[in-house]
Amino acid sequence: MDKSLLKRKKMDNTSATPAINWQHYVFVFVISLLLWMLLAGNLDQQELIAGAIVSLLVTVLFGSRFTIFSGIRFSLMLPVYILQYLVHFFIALAVANVEMTRRILSPSLPIRPEIVEIRTRLQSPLGKMLLANTITLTPGTLTVDVKDDKLLVHWMYCPPDTDVQQATTMIASKFERHLGRFLI
Repeated sequence: MDKSLLKRKKMDNTSATPAINWQHYVFVFVISLLLWMLLAGNLDQQELIAGAIVSLLVTVLFGSRFTIFSGIRFSLMLPVYILQYLVHFFIALAVANVEMTRRILSPSLPIRPEIVEIRTRLQSPLGKMLLANTITLTPGTLTVDVKDDKLLVHWMYCPPDTDVQQATTMIASKFERHLGRFLI
């Protein structure tokens, strides 16, 4: 492969993810420590000290490899935004389960499976991944592929003559609005 093409391709890949700053290292440390505490199962002082040491080592040695976290918008409201997203997701999950149950139990309800393309404004790999997983976890939809700003979604009921904008609004806009508060 031509060196200039390889260099340009490498530059394109790095421009997609923002640079890692100190907040991301703190985030990796906190997540590592929380994981340690969950696995330890208790809050003894010795466990906390050991967890803090291991978490610090993980952060120092591997923190630069966690570029997936560079898509997070850090603010004091971050926990609130994440909680709002989770509440909205669980409500949408319950509604979608009821809707799918009605479709399954009543053959007169329409089923029109279709692969539709939706667009996302989320730019970070983490944002796209969370949106795709949210769509997939909601019954009646399954994300098949993610490419650039487009997601291919298998939709159990696609209204006739649905365009990209309508599909985006119906499937992803509410999730994207909540995710966009704390993700790039």
